[in-house]
Amino acid sequence: TGSFKRLVEVGRVVLLTHGSDAGKIATIVDIVDHNRAVIDGPTTEVARQIISFKNVVLTDIVVKRLPRTVGSKALAKFLEKEQVVEAWQKTAWAKKLEARKRRSAMSDFDRFKLMRLKKQQRYIVDRQIALLKKETA
Repeated sequence: TGSFKRLVEVGRVVLLTHGSDAGKIATIVDIVDHNRAVIDGPTTEVARQIISFKNVVLTDIVVKRLPRTVGSKALAKFLEKEQVVEAWQKTAWAKKLEARKRRSAMSDFDRFKLMRLKKQQRYIVDRQIALLKKETA
């Protein structure tokens, strides 16, 4: 039994890594050859296109029983029914990407305020730990 679980298959949700749609998710609707697939993302505003596997990353999310070459409207219904976008947003991967985007959008003053809040938090935690150590000693 291998540990590799992400196979290229119709219905597999992919994350685009290059181009104007980078950071968005789409679904594989057909496989062209061993290097390319047709993807579509009607709910995430990704146009139907043939894309190289070098420009996408496979996710763990799969839309079950999705027919090959399904149309955009029918695909949108499948995605809504299975709540694919919500499932993606709940993953640690999506949360990490969102946090990275938020941090890169911070100004210098925002970074300063964040540093101050972390120092306050660290002070409170360290004080509580010291009190607990004092009680047990």
